[in-house]
Amino acid sequence: MHNTPLAASGHSRALVFEWVLLAVLATCWGASYTFIKIGVETLPPVTLIAARTFIAGLLLLAVLRMRGVRLPTEPAMWRRFLLQACLNSVLPFTLIAWAERSVSAGLATILNSTSPIFIFLLGLRLAGAEKPTLRRLFGVGAGLAGICLIVGFEALHELGASLLAQLALVAAAVCYGCAAMFGRVFKGLDPMVPAAGSLLSGAALLLPASLAIDRPWTLAPSMASMLAVLALAVLSTALAFTIYFRLIKTLGPMSTAAQAYLRVPIGVAIGVVFLGEALAPTAWMGLACVMAGVIAMTMPQSQLLRRGLQFLRGF
Repeated sequence: MHNTPLAASGHSRALVFEWVLLAVLATCWGASYTFIKIGVETLPPVTLIAARTFIAGLLLLAVLRMRGVRLPTEPAMWRRFLLQACLNSVLPFTLIAWAERSVSAGLATILNSTSPIFIFLLGLRLAGAEKPTLRRLFGVGAGLAGICLIVGFEALHELGASLLAQLALVAAAVCYGCAAMFGRVFKGLDPMVPAAGSLLSGAALLLPASLAIDRPWTLAPSMASMLAVLALAVLSTALAFTIYFRLIKTLGPMSTAAQAYLRVPIGVAIGVVFLGEALAPTAWMGLACVMAGVIAMTMPQSQLLRRGLQFLRGF
C-alpha cells in the first residue's frame, strides 16, 4: 500500500496543515543545534540531556493534567514508552554528544541526517510498514545530496578519520529511524501522551546517570546555558515531540522522517543569523535538492502527478 492514511483521505487542506506542522517540527529540531551549542559551554552533555527531557516531561504532564488526560497505567505501555525513550532520546542524544567531541559539526549534521535511509530500508523488511516506492527512494537520495551541498562536500573528507565517533552518529540515525517505525504503536493515543510518557521514561534513566557522572550540584552553569536548556526543553522537546507523534499518526514514519532533511537548512540559517557562521557556496542548490526530496517523500502520488501536469501546462 503506497499511500499514507492521510493521503488516502484526499484532503489537500489537511495535507497542507500537516506540512506546516512538519516545518514547525523541523524548525524546533533545527534550532536545537544552536541551543545545544550554547548549553554545553557550561553544562556537560549528560546533564544537559537529562535536564532537557525532565523539564519537557514535567511540562507535558502538567498540560495533560490541565486537559484532564491521564497517562496509561498498564506496565506494557510504560515498557513501550521506555523503549521509545531509548530510541528517540537517551541513546541518540548521548551518542551525538559523545561523537561531536571529535567530529566536526558539518560531518555530524550529514551523518545524523541519514535516518530516512534506514526507515526506507526498514520499510522493505517490516510487515505492516508503509512500503517504500521509487519516488521516495528519489526523495531520500535528493535530500541527502542537498544536505551535503548545504553543509559542504568538504566535510565528507573527514570520513574514516574518527571512525568510532562517526559510527556513533550513524548509530544515532539508526535509532531515530527505528523510533519513527516503532512510534506507530502509539497511533490510538493522544500525541501528547506518548510524548510525555517517553520523556519521563528517558528522564528516569538520564537523571541517575547525571548524578553519578557529572555531580550537577558542583556545576556553575551560565545564564545563557540555563536559558538554552529551557528553550531546548520547551520548544525542541515538549512541543517537538507532541508534533512528532501526531505526524507519525497522520503522515506516517517515512514522511515524518523528511524533517531530518528539512531541519538542516533551518538549523544552518539559525546558525548564520545568530552565531555568525559561514554559509557554504552550494547552499542554495542544496536547499532546492532538500525541498525536492521532502516533496517526493511526503506528497501523495496522485497530487504529485496533478501538480506536475499543472506545471507543464504553464509553458
